[in-house]
Amino acid sequence: MEEKQFGECMERMKSGDKNALHEIYEAYIGYIYSVVFQVVSNREDAEDVTSEFFIKLWRLADTYHGGNGHKAWMATIARNMAIDLLRKMRREVPSEDCSDSAAEGASAECIEQEVIADMSLKQALEALKPGEREVINLKIMGEMTFQEIAQLLKIPLGTITWRYQNAIKKLRRCGYE
Repeated sequence: MEEKQFGECMERMKSGDKNALHEIYEAYIGYIYSVVFQVVSNREDAEDVTSEFFIKLWRLADTYHGGNGHKAWMATIARNMAIDLLRKMRREVPSEDCSDSAAEGASAECIEQEVIADMSLKQALEALKPGEREVINLKIMGEMTFQEIAQLLKIPLGTITWRYQNAIKKLRRCGYE
C-alpha cells in the first residue's frame, strides 16, 4: 500500500469507515505480526498484540499525519506495544514461584542482565548521530529500502547508505549486529 492510499484510508477511518481499517488490516497484518513477533518471540502473544494493534490504529486515526512514512510509524507503535507486553509480563511474575533462594538469585541475575543489555543498546543507539539513528530505525524497524528512505527524507541515496554503514559499524563496536 502506498503512502497516499494509506493516508486516504486513515482519513476514511476518522469518519468511521470500518472498510478502510479492513483494507489496512489486509495489507499489513503480516508486516505488523512480524514486527511484534521479533520482540515477543511467542506466537500467541504476537497474535494478541497484533490484534490489539489494529484496534489501537482505529483509535489513533485522528492523530495520524501523513507523509512521514506510514510503515515506520506503524512499526514503532507495534514494537512499543510488544515491549509494553513484555514489561507487563515481567511485573506479573510472582516472586513466590521461586522455591529456593538460588532460583531467586538466578532469576534476578537474568533480569539484571536483560536490563543492562537494554541499557547498553539504548546507549549504543544514543551514540549514533540523529541522521544515522533515523536511517537505522527506518531500515530495520520500518523495513524500508534505502531507496524508500532516500525518497522519504529527500536525501541522496548515497548519503543514506553511507549513514547506514557508519551506524552499523558503530553498533558492531558496541557488540550489536
